[in-house]
Parts: sequence; C-alpha cells; structure tokens
Amino acid sequence: MQVFRILGPLHVQNATITASRQQIVLAMLLLEANNVVPLGRLIDAVWEDNPPSTAKSQIQICVSAVRRALRAAGLDDRITTTSAGYQIKIAEGELDLHIFNDILTEARAALREQRLEDAVAGFRQALALYRGIPVGGVDSRLIEAAAARIAERRLAVVEDCLELELHLGRHREIIDELMSLVTEHPLRERLWEQLITALYRAGRQAEALAAYRSARQASIDDLGLEPSESLRLLERAILNGNLDPGPAVEPELPEPIEPTPSVPRMVPADIPDFTGHGELLTELRDFLCNVGEHSDRDTVPVLTITGRGGAGKTTLAVHLAHELAADFPDGQLFTRLGPEQSHSGGLSQILDGFLRALGMPGSSIPEGLEARAATFRSQIAASRMLIILDDAVDERQVYPLLPGTPSCGVIVTSRRRLAGVPGSRLVEVGALEQHDAVELLTRMVGSDRAAAEPREAVRLVELCGRLPLALRIATARLIARPHWRMSQLTERLEDEGRRLDELTHGGLDVRTNIAVSYEGLDEQAQRLLRRLGLLKPHDFPSWTGAPLLDIDVPTAADTLDALVDAQLLEVVGGFGVETRYRMHDLVRVYARERLAAEETASDRLEAARRLFGAWLFLVDEAHRVVYGGDYTVIHSNAQRWTLPRQLVHDLLRDPLMWFESERAAAVAAVSQASQAGAADYCWDLAITMVALFETGSYLDDWRVTHEIALLTTRQADDPVGTAAMLYSLGALNIVEQRFDDARVRLTQALEVFEEIGEARGRALALRHLAFLDRVHGDLDQAWARYSEALAALRPLGDAAGTAHILSGMARIKLELGERASAADLLADALRKVTEVNSTRVQAMVLHRLGEMHLDDGDLTRAEEELTKALRLVREGRDRAGEAHVLHGLGLVKLRQHQHHQAAVTLNHGYAIARRNGDRLATARFCLALARLHRARQDYPSALEWASRAIGIFDQFHAPLGRLEADELLGQIRDEAAERPQSFRDRAVSPPAS
Repeated sequence: MQVFRILGPLHVQNATITASRQQIVLAMLLLEANNVVPLGRLIDAVWEDNPPSTAKSQIQICVSAVRRALRAAGLDDRITTTSAGYQIKIAEGELDLHIFNDILTEARAALREQRLEDAVAGFRQALALYRGIPVGGVDSRLIEAAAARIAERRLAVVEDCLELELHLGRHREIIDELMSLVTEHPLRERLWEQLITALYRAGRQAEALAAYRSARQASIDDLGLEPSESLRLLERAILNGNLDPGPAVEPELPEPIEPTPSVPRMVPADIPDFTGHGELLTELRDFLCNVGEHSDRDTVPVLTITGRGGAGKTTLAVHLAHELAADFPDGQLFTRLGPEQSHSGGLSQILDGFLRALGMPGSSIPEGLEARAATFRSQIAASRMLIILDDAVDERQVYPLLPGTPSCGVIVTSRRRLAGVPGSRLVEVGALEQHDAVELLTRMVGSDRAAAEPREAVRLVELCGRLPLALRIATARLIARPHWRMSQLTERLEDEGRRLDELTHGGLDVRTNIAVSYEGLDEQAQRLLRRLGLLKPHDFPSWTGAPLLDIDVPTAADTLDALVDAQLLEVVGGFGVETRYRMHDLVRVYARERLAAEETASDRLEAARRLFGAWLFLVDEAHRVVYGGDYTVIHSNAQRWTLPRQLVHDLLRDPLMWFESERAAAVAAVSQASQAGAADYCWDLAITMVALFETGSYLDDWRVTHEIALLTTRQADDPVGTAAMLYSLGALNIVEQRFDDARVRLTQALEVFEEIGEARGRALALRHLAFLDRVHGDLDQAWARYSEALAALRPLGDAAGTAHILSGMARIKLELGERASAADLLADALRKVTEVNSTRVQAMVLHRLGEMHLDDGDLTRAEEELTKALRLVREGRDRAGEAHVLHGLGLVKLRQHQHHQAAVTLNHGYAIARRNGDRLATARFCLALARLHRARQDYPSALEWASRAIGIFDQFHAPLGRLEADELLGQIRDEAAERPQSFRDRAVSPPAS
C-alpha cells in the first residue's frame, strides 16, 4: 500500500504538510529512505549556500513538525535521530519510488528470460506510477537535481519499453506517444530512431523521412553537429528500401530486441594482491556512483587521484574501475596520457580510439580535436560509462576527454594536483600505512617467508618508504631469488649510495620513475630539489629554499610549490609562512645523486653555508626576543643570511613556540654544519640556542649539540669556538649540579679566553666560576670574580649578563646577612633588565627577590614578587622558569600554613619540572613536598618524598642537595618516632613516578 509518493507531487497518505521547509526536509528523507541523511545536507537543501546561524535548530524544529504530522496520520516513530543525522523508516511497498524499482527489476528479469509480454507489462506498470514531475512543487535546488535524475531514469525506461513494443510489431500503437516524446525531448536520438522506424513500418515512408529531417535540424540547431551515424544509416536504409519492415504480427518466437552493442572494456587487468585504502575506496565508489552525500550532483563526477611516482595511483584507479564495472554497464574507456600526448594531435588520436571502441566506423569520425570531442560527448551522453585518464600532465589534456553528462564518471591520475578540472574531487595517495605495506609484502612473498623474518619485513617496507612501486620491485627480487633471506636485501638497501640501484627489476625502476618528475621541472626547481638533498630527513620550513638558491623568499616558495605539484615534496602541516614540507626518503636519495652528479663541491658548500646562515640569523633573533638583546652569548664571525623582516616577525611572534616546532631541524643543522666542516656555523648555532634549550629544559639537546661542536672546533683548530663550547658545557653542568665537571670546563674555557683576549667570554666564564665559589662557601673568591666579571661586562652593554652577576652578588650579601645591600643589588639588576625589556632575566631577578623576602619571613612581599615573576614566565612560555617560581610560591603558602593551596601549587610545579626533564627542580619539589607532609604530620608520605629527593640527587651527583635531603630525612624520622600515633592527613599523596 503506497503511503509515501514522490513520483509526482509530494504526497503522504492522510497527512497534510504544506510548509515549504517541512516539505523539503521530508522530501530529502524520502529520496534517501532507510538511509541516514546528514544534518548538513538538510541545511544545504533548505538554504543552499546561505544558511542562517540558527539553521541547525530550525532543521530540528522542521523535523519535529514533520513527526507530528506523520503521527497524526497514524505513522508513528518513522523518523529517527542519529549522531550523523536523520533517517525515515519505510517498509516494503510504502514508497512509490521503491515500488517502481522493484517492478522494474522484475520486468528486466522477464526480458532476460525472453518473456517479452511480461516485460512490456512490467515496464508499463512501473511507468504508470509516475504522476508528474518527481517531487514536484518542492522548492529546493538539491531536490530538483534529484528529481531530474529520477526523470532521466523514467525516460530511459520509456525508451526500453518502446523498443520492446516495436520489436513486438506494435509500431502503429506507439506512433502518437513517440511524436509527443520527440517534441518534448528533441535531442533524444533514440526516440527519433524509434519514431522513424515506427512510421516506416506503418507505411508512412514520407513522414519517416520528414522525421529524420526534423531530428537532423534539431541536432544542428542545438549542438552544431550532424546526427549520429546510426540515425544517418537509418535514413539511408529507408531511401534504399532495405530497412527491416518488422514483423507483420506478433512473433511467437521473438528475435532479440536489438543486436547487442559492443561494450568497451579497455581497463587493464586488476592486480590480485591489491592492498590498503579500504575506507577511501568506499568513499570514492559513492562519489563516482552519485550516491549518499553525492546524490544531488548534476555535474560529471571527476575523481583526480594524485600522488608521487610509484605511489600506486594507476593501480588504485584500475582496481576501482573493476569494482565499479556493474555500476557503469555501458563500458569503460582507458587511455594513458603522459607528456607525449600533450599536443592536440595526440588527444585527437585518443578520441579516435574512443569513438571506434564505441562502435563508430572510422569513415564517420570527424577530423579535428574539437569536432571529435563534441562527437564523443554526444555518443556517451545517455550512457553509464566510466572513463579512466591515466598519467595526465595538466588540465588541458583532460578537458577534451571529459563527458558532458553526469551519468558518466571519470577517473584521472596525475603526479600533479589538477585543481582546475571542473567538479573534480582531488584525492592524494601517499605511502601505504605500515600494516598495509607489510600485508602487501606478505601477499607477494608468501606468509611463511614473511613470518620467518617479521622484523626484517617491517625494515624492508620502511626502506622502500612504504611506496608500492619500490615494494613490488623489492619483493619481485625476493621472489626471483628464493634462496635469499630477507635480511640480505635489507642490508643492501641500508646503503643509501646503492639503494636506487637495488630497487630495479624486470623493467621496473624507482630511479627512472622519479626521474620522469624531475625532468619535467624547470632548471630552478631541479636545482632546489638537488639542494634539498643536503637536508637531514626531517620536515623543513617554507623559507628554506631561499638561502639554498640565494633568491628571495616568495620566488623560492613558488619553486617549492612547483615541487609539491610534481609530487616530489609533500606539505605536512602549517599555513602561510609556517608551512612545512617533507621529502620522501627515496626522492631524497635521488636528489643527493643528482646533487653529486650535477653540482661542484664548492657549489654544494656555499648553498649549505647560506642555509646555516639563515638558521643562525633566526636563532639570533629568537635569542634577542627571549633575552631582550644580544646578551650573555658569544658569537663567531660566520656570515648571517638575512631573511625578510616581516617574515621573521611572523615566525618569531612567539619565539619559544617557534623553537618548539623547529627544534629538531635546528639541532640537525648543528650536525650538518659539523659534517660540512663549517665549524664557525656549528658552534655559533649551538651556543645561540642555549637560551632556548634552557627555557624549554632541553638539556639533552644542549649536551649533544655542544659535544658535536666541541669536537668540530678542536678539529678545525678554532680556539674561540672551543672555549665557547667549554664555557657553555660548564654552564650545563651547573644546571645539572655537576659542579666538579663544571669547574674543570669553565677553568679551561677561562684560560683560552684570556689567552686570545676574548673579553665577553672571559667575563661570562668568571660569572659561573664565581657561582661555584659561592656554592662551595668561598664567598671572598666569589665576590672577587663577580666584581671582575661585572667590570668587564658593563662596558660591553650586556644588561642581562650584568643583572645575572648582580643577582649572584646579592646572594653573597644575603649569606653574609647584609639584607639591605642585597636588596640594593637586586633592585639595580631589576632596573637594568626592565630598561631593556629582558623579561626572562627580569623574572629571574623577581624570583630572587621573592626568595629573599621568604628567607626574611616577609611572606606578603615574597608572594608579591613571586606572583609578578609567575606572570612573566607564563607570558614568555618559560617552562623552566615557571617551575622555579611555583616552587617559591608553594613554600610561601606552606609558611602561611595554607597547606591545601601549598599542595596544589607544589604538585603543579612538580608535574612541570618532571615534564621538563629538570631533575634538579624535580628534586627540590620533592623536598618541598616532604616539608609539607611533615607540617601536616603525615610522616610516611614525608619520608617517601624525602627519599625520592635523595634518589634524584644521587642520579646526577649533587652532593649539596643530597646533604639537605639527608638532614630533612633525619628530622622527619625523629619527629615520627616521637609521635607514633600521629595524624595522617592524606590530602596530598605522592604521585606515581
């Protein structure tokens, strides 16, 4: 029983729905009955491109209203809500469109079984369900597009039915219907052929020829083309008197309806071991078949599969075409384009092949690209046909080969992103996921062989970059050599110098595949690709091309984009100046081959030095932003490669966030500079990054870069660089509380600085040696060294370094009990760094002031200064500084007996210190938390925290810290022994290590 009707005006039995938006919502649900319709599609259907901000809630209101109307008609619980959208439930026989489909299926089954009368009856019964324009009267562009597709399908059924009735000899009965149809659809050649045939068989030859002339004139007027070959042959047969007159009466044993046309199946064979892209394949099938969210499309679905050479674009396209064979029953056309087919003659020849495959005689194929393209579109206009255009170079190759109607689908593969193809869906195919790559390897070499060396299997797919072509070549070599172990091949591939030589077999060659893309580049893009081979295998920023080519940044960015378009680079993140690129491992190997072959050693070194200069320029600027100037750092004479001021401003708007994203590449630049023999760049980069290492607590990076640079400067006999690295490594040892190691390195650095007359380096080394003197209790020596360092730094205008020294001198005064002098020194330090806006050092001085007030018992002023410091470190994203300030604030809260707030603050700081990898700060937090638990008389927790502090101090050999922790541990044990039944407040428990 029909309850819902859409093959005509929208109608629901016993329900009245007149509001426009409610009609649209109901119609959309019925068009995709029993499937979920996304909320976004309903919004698009109602408002098209201009939905209001309240669209979602208004759709919900419409759905509620439709539900009420259906409920009133006795149709309860039909519309359900899911997380993805809405769905209307329709039972069998309730929707006329479903009934149409079911009857049509039975009719076609009868036709296949040669039960022609039953087939005609079925066609007529299905067509009788139409009551007018599908979903008529519902005002929505999406619904009108869907209605047009339904109407097109109805017309195809009408043609099939009339063809069958012609075959049954009912030509006289269908003439009037055909005349009406050709008037309504004057470009429908199949209807004209049927009308002409019916008139001729009815003895109305003159009218048949007149009908041909009308069909011809319509084609010329509207398309500018002569009618199709089949229509012209029909006219010729009438004129020659040799057209089949048809059966006089209905035959008892009917002949086939018409000769079965040749259905082109030009797609190459599918591969049996196709692997991966499961979810993508489903999505692409829906796109090409106009189903789901794509069902409202009224343009030709064009799928463009792009990716680097060897990524499996053609394999994916061929596999997809085979899966879609049933959805495109009129055939599949395939051609390989490539650069050799870029001219009009090559494309014209391809169209000639297509037209012949469609059954058009060669004598009927017009000359010229445009005429053939128009004829091709006309020939397939009413067909469900899939066209595969493989290895397109650009959009110009594609345009003439596109169909003109959405019943056809197109798959294009290209190494370039062909974004200019109208209506195209661009899909990029990259490397396989590791598990898919291993599965492909297993399918090819056999499960036993893969299972025998599982680690080598993973190693092999990674050495092949998980690229299907490379993997197929490697596995083909294994198959050809059954006596080889997989490890034999992976050992060969480990050698980058011969990797591409190993990846060749049986006509397949990775090097040649990459070369096709390389040779298609202009000279500048080729040069940039070669020089990008200098980089370590990390992603890199968009400005990198400028110093490598020694050109301006915008031009270099355009050249990078040309490499992306050629699928030799990929964009891996970011936008604008923060865009990041990466080169596939095999492409990088090829780039290095070309670099060695095409550029001299001096050219390579100069390009590398410019790149190091650009890194140094940026790191210099980042240091200045963090420190407020070029303070507390020693530089070489290495030449900087200046980047545009606006670019630098945009990149370093937040220097610590910038360094977070660039740290791996910047650290790698130190190693590269060492390998290139550029000692000046190597050590300068390393020491200039110290402020960034220290702020982010990247102590391992600090150590590794400096050990590399120290070795490099010694090999280059560079005394300034050697002394600078010894000094900076000594500073790192102080941070780690490895004071003995620090003194050795700082003393060595001081001797070299004094020998070569490096004043700044000497002053900075004296500053740290003074700190060590103070730690060891030699306050007189510490004061003398601080004074000497201060006298050297003040003339150099090093405000941050001066403030550091003043702060250290204040600590000495505090230990001597001279609070007023200490306060004056800290006030002087704060004034200097405030004047130059060195917020990081300013926060350090405020922290020192806060600690001084804490020692004095002035908790109010201590909290004020530490709160100011906390604001500065958080604004500057100084994670190490934040941990230290939170330590001080936690102790303030503890002294104020605000135990809960102290617990919150100290636990938060402890978590930051651990995340930073700052072992000294972590140990200090353990001591503070032990004191907190002691104050709360939770002695077991206090003992655990104190023991944990001892363990950490022992890990990095910090005897002073260990001494303080031992003393606290003893005090806790003594108190716990005196109070065995002490209160145990568990509000603050030690987190898991």
